[in-house]
Amino acid sequence: QVQLVESGGGLVQAGDSLRLSCAASGRTFSTWAMGWFRQAPGKEREFVAVISPRGSRIDYADSVKGRFTISRDNAKNTVNLQMSSLKSADTAVYYCAADNNWVTNSRRLGSYEYWGRGTQVTVSS
Repeated sequence: QVQLVESGGGLVQAGDSLRLSCAASGRTFSTWAMGWFRQAPGKEREFVAVISPRGSRIDYADSVKGRFTISRDNAKNTVNLQMSSLKSADTAVYYCAADNNWVTNSRRLGSYEYWGRGTQVTVSS
């Protein structure tokens, strides 16, 4: 049974930084690509970032490129999202997700088999 648990969300001001973490259960974490997605009120869930199983390939949504950094620690079964220069438009519930059939990094929700429950990030302007 795979479980993903996000943490680190909160209320910050525009321009601040925040670090999200996702802890995963499962013995094959190092074979999964891990993604971060977000969903703002009234909007569809959207791709934020993805990191390949060994961390060698990373992709970002254009809206966060240069401000967010995804990383992973396969020894600890964790994936992180360092967010800086936060904007009010970044306000959303952030979800981590696991693609356990990785072939290439995907931005599609349907590529991810496992999801966490999300953590709220609120950026006040």
